[in-house]
Amino acid sequence: MPEQVRQTRQVTDADGNVATERISTVNETVRDDVPTTVDRPSNIVARTVWLIAGIIIGLLALRFVLLLLGASTASPFVNFIYNISYPFAWPFFGMFNYKVEYGVSKVEISTLVAMAVYALIAGVIARLATIRQPEA
Repeated sequence: MPEQVRQTRQVTDADGNVATERISTVNETVRDDVPTTVDRPSNIVARTVWLIAGIIIGLLALRFVLLLLGASTASPFVNFIYNISYPFAWPFFGMFNYKVEYGVSKVEISTLVAMAVYALIAGVIARLATIRQPEA
């Protein structure tokens, strides 16, 4: 059912008299049963890419903090984080000349580089997924 929408404006002259002026009248059809936004498949892909990247980067950040604090692998939680984040940090281990040691406080620069690289890759993939195709 169309609704009539009126736009008005109140104007005050120099004497202080107020007048209401009608700007326009528009007939609109308002439907509450239709969603206002529709997700494109490309947006869903981009959000999924960022979700996965966020999980990986979060694991790497947790690994970095645990290594920085010298967390012991005797703890099951610490051991779990080290094991699950290892495949994502492993390709970057040879970049700097030190060996992986657990239980010793150190700054693992390769983990920071891995986080930056995964964020960059996710950004590129998400951007490529949302590039619009020319309309025919």
